[in-house]
Amino acid sequence: MKIPKFLRENIVLKITSLNAVVITIRLIVSVFVQRLLAITVGEAGIASIGQVRNVMAMLTSTSTLGIFNGVVKYVAEYKENKPELTKLFSTTTLFLFFGSFISAIVLFFGSSYFSNYLFKSDDFVYVFKILAVIVPFIAINRAINGVVNGLSDYKKYAKIELISYLLATLALLFGLYTSNLEGVIIAIAFTPIIQLIVMGFVFGKTLKKYLIFKNLKLNLIYKNKLLAFTLMSFISTFLLNYIEINIRTRVANDINIDEAGYWTAITFISKNYMVFATGLFTLYVIPKFANIHTRNAFKNEVFNIYKTILPIFGLGMILVYLLRNVIIEIIYPDFKGMEPLFKWQLLGDFVRLCALVLAHQFLAKRLVKSFVVTEIISLVLFYVLTIVFIKHYETEGVVMAHLVRYIIYFIIVIFVVWLYYGNKTLEKS
Repeated sequence: MKIPKFLRENIVLKITSLNAVVITIRLIVSVFVQRLLAITVGEAGIASIGQVRNVMAMLTSTSTLGIFNGVVKYVAEYKENKPELTKLFSTTTLFLFFGSFISAIVLFFGSSYFSNYLFKSDDFVYVFKILAVIVPFIAINRAINGVVNGLSDYKKYAKIELISYLLATLALLFGLYTSNLEGVIIAIAFTPIIQLIVMGFVFGKTLKKYLIFKNLKLNLIYKNKLLAFTLMSFISTFLLNYIEINIRTRVANDINIDEAGYWTAITFISKNYMVFATGLFTLYVIPKFANIHTRNAFKNEVFNIYKTILPIFGLGMILVYLLRNVIIEIIYPDFKGMEPLFKWQLLGDFVRLCALVLAHQFLAKRLVKSFVVTEIISLVLFYVLTIVFIKHYETEGVVMAHLVRYIIYFIIVIFVVWLYYGNKTLEKS
């Protein structure tokens, strides 16, 4: 049977389908690992693991000074212009050095504070000292990942993601077997080193074509362009994870630690299926939007993305909801308290996906003010609505806040993007 041309040549579908293979394997492995963790460390352990994962996400921002999306954008624009790429990589190197150094110092000397803030004890001081040493690897890994995404090399991206995940999972299982929860946390801390080694093997030859070390001249030519992304990353990555840590702590304090574990579990399931979209955004959406300059072309591309991925995501989310009790029984035995959270989380994630496709225009076009304003509104909404709803609906209030937040955010993003192209039309006339 011959595949129709519009399907055969649809890059969005190619990236999504290849991603689907990787994510499906990840999900199968993840089901086994999460079940094992739930049985072994319980709700409180799952909540602690959630805290560590949030810290790791924050470090991907601080260690690089948040320039990941900037690297994606400019590599996509200048991949045929080696001299311009050299200028970009020269500035990137300095950003990585400063970001890693500052992050490492803060982690090392603040290890006691972070351990007590996140885990209410001094038991994990050593973990933050280990992270201080690992920070440069996190930075280099993140920057190279930006190059992979900027080149839209989705086949190598898929290979790197799969191999890294499987090796990191083995490390996590070894940590769980040898040292229980502490071993798991250490394994999570070492994951960036595993990812960097895999990236070197899979992407090393390609990287050498674009990154010529002898041509690097440490300078800050791209400083202003990349600093815009630093601000955007601080808002979207650092503040988001900081707020998640605070919400988890509030749930644990105001209700109980088990409820914090239920919310962490539902967000983990959410992050697993949202990974389908993450690769598409950085591999396709940002590079594509960066080279679109008219409202009609943008509108056509957005509809192309929507009609390709929304039916797939919608069907997947419906299946997750219908099978929610089976999922709980398989992945998180005895986590019955998370069942009411599914409907709100799934609805919120669907609206979020619709909004994020449009919002990546801000990254692609370096619309700093638009990005910062909309993200701050989104984060403030999430935190304030959570505080309000949690009083009346307890843990369910957190995921209700998640849905309401993204409905409002989507409406605001539509308005801001429409305004941007309206102003572009006026400038031309």
